[in-house]
Amino acid sequence: MDKKSKIALYAIGAVILFMIVVEVAKPRPLNWSDSYSALDKIPLGGYVIYNELKNETKQNIPIINKNIYEYLYTIDSTVTNQSLVFINNYINLGGQESQAILDFVDRGNTVFVSTGYFSGMLADTLKISLNRDFENLFKQVSINSFTSDYQAKNNTVFNDVIENSYFASVDTLNTTVLGMVSKADSTHLHPNFIKVNYGVNDGAFYIHSNPFAFTNYHLLNGKEDYAATVLSYLPKSKIIWDNYYKSGRKIISSPLRYVLLNKALKWAFYIALLGLVMFVIFKGKRTQRIIPVIEPLKNSTVEFTSTIGDLYYQHGNFSNIISKKIVYFLDYVRSSFYLNTDKLNQEFVNKLALKSGNSTEDTLKLIDFIALLRSKKQHSEKDLIELNRKIEHFKNKTT
Repeated sequence: MDKKSKIALYAIGAVILFMIVVEVAKPRPLNWSDSYSALDKIPLGGYVIYNELKNETKQNIPIINKNIYEYLYTIDSTVTNQSLVFINNYINLGGQESQAILDFVDRGNTVFVSTGYFSGMLADTLKISLNRDFENLFKQVSINSFTSDYQAKNNTVFNDVIENSYFASVDTLNTTVLGMVSKADSTHLHPNFIKVNYGVNDGAFYIHSNPFAFTNYHLLNGKEDYAATVLSYLPKSKIIWDNYYKSGRKIISSPLRYVLLNKALKWAFYIALLGLVMFVIFKGKRTQRIIPVIEPLKNSTVEFTSTIGDLYYQHGNFSNIISKKIVYFLDYVRSSFYLNTDKLNQEFVNKLALKSGNSTEDTLKLIDFIALLRSKKQHSEKDLIELNRKIEHFKNKTT
């Protein structure tokens, strides 16, 4: 790679690196999605309220990350004085879940629900329904107040990030209204915080229709007294935080969901994946590269000899060609029949005829002709042709 190519390559790499740094360093847009999760620090998360509850109660608050039906039927049913806390923008529980919660409260426990949508079997059993729009109250500036004069000092005005809901109907025999909501410029009040007694063991539901009041946004902007007052109505008990019925619940959408939700299988999968990566890395280093096919050198001896012979022939140097043919023939005799060619006498002729399978007469004619050519100083084309004919005849007759 030449110098210019290297400079261009480094420039492209620098630009790509700069783009990555800019992309990573640029501020991310604020996430305003509903969450209510105890782990989320976004404006509509529940990180602040969960940690403040732990600090105020000085107790470890367990977090439920599974279906409430599964949780309630795995704990000791004889333990009472517990409070389940549900905070989300909507609550819609199935039949089994609703029945499990009703049984939980019937044993003398408490359930706190703060939601803008409440439907299903549980809402039907408690005979309550929520409305989200009346006199354009839905997203208007509103006053959230308490019915108790003692708590009136904590009445709060919500100017933004609000969806006002209220109770359109309640079971008047078992329900106590604890809080109200109204437009800032109106005296028309609507209940938004109630207590519903249930069972014979002093169990109760506290249902609130403004879950936004418990988000990080409002708790960090001067509305913490209102949230604290609402929660102060709960009896002193062990608090259990629901983190399953949340809009911001982290859901694994991968096909490996079952594996990743199981701790043992998850670690086995990660270890197997790491092992596979290490195998690829080390196996790739130890494997020999493909050996290129090298074509064998071509034997051009025949072509070379033919070329040299043609060269001699064209120049008419018959004596040189005859001398070399005699030398090559005698070398052939030595290597093939293991005979000494220093003396080309009758004894040599007899041995060569015997070993080669030629007749003594043909062998003698060839040897005599070689001796004749050796004695001559000048040779003709006819001599060369005759010598070649006799040698070829001798070789063809050889067995």
